Amino acid sequence: MPKNTADAITQYRVLGKTGERVSAIGLGGWHLGLPTVDEQLSLRIVRTAIDRGINFMDNSWDYNGGASEIRMGKALRVGYRDKVFLMTKIDGRSKQEATRQLDESLRRLHTDRIDLVQHHEIIRFEDPHRIFDAEGANAALVEALAAGKIRYIGFTGHKDPRIHLHTLEVAREHGFTFDTVQMPLNVMDAHYRSFEKFVLPELVKQNIGVLGMKSMANGIILKSRTVTAVECLHYALNLPTSVVITGCDSMEILEQALDAVRTFRPMSARQVQTLLAKTKAAASHGEFELFKTTSIFDSTATHPDWLGEESQHVREMMPA
Repeated sequence: MPKNTADAITQYRVLGKTGERVSAIGLGGWHLGLPTVDEQLSLRIVRTAIDRGINFMDNSWDYNGGASEIRMGKALRVGYRDKVFLMTKIDGRSKQEATRQLDESLRRLHTDRIDLVQHHEIIRFEDPHRIFDAEGANAALVEALAAGKIRYIGFTGHKDPRIHLHTLEVAREHGFTFDTVQMPLNVMDAHYRSFEKFVLPELVKQNIGVLGMKSMANGIILKSRTVTAVECLHYALNLPTSVVITGCDSMEILEQALDAVRTFRPMSARQVQTLLAKTKAAASHGEFELFKTTSIFDSTATHPDWLGEESQHVREMMPA
């Protein structure tokens, strides 16, 4: 329980068909390992977030060369691990590489069980075919699930809603349903290559847990000077999200996130339209959603080795 119940957030939601109760705001892991955030500050941010009621922890095997997982692992070691729903992501597309990355994440996070592991950066149309190959990454996660190393499986991506829909279809073809899907949901997304319009209804229909990210696009949306940080968070919270993940690199930013969820109330249709009208012109060409229109946010593009090799049968089909 939060140490100071008067200051605790109290808004929790159900994570799709898993039935897990998760905080409406989740703590992003990427910022925790930044060079501008020292280790003691990162530990303080994690533990304060938990004390104040945030129980959803986001991370990834590739964040800051592993520093983000290492720091979160340290923060959770002393009496905090059992208070949170812990999520991380892997980049490996092959079974072998996915297994290696997952085992490394387990060691860094000082845990024998990660609640949710997601296939990270599904941003290419070939990615779902690779992970669902017989020698693909999903086979590794299904084995880890059976072994009790993980509890749920999801995927993330930020490039194009059509790739998300394609991934859901490829999963169906293989008789598999994801527990969660993570995607950009923000005040500009509705106007350009929209995950909200095309993917969100399908997730709601299938009762898949919705993890919203990039509510401020790492602060880039705020540079449009059309909306405030709290408006960005309120908009994402107003969608049928299970969790809105937000990064915090200071105690002030953490307090801002806590204040946003504390003050959130369901928005009327008129309030939503007013907010979207403010961002329409700036959002029309994806200028402030660079994760859709550039490769700047595509970490696997600069580290293709993280994905692992193509499967053996694919290599055998290639001409000599």
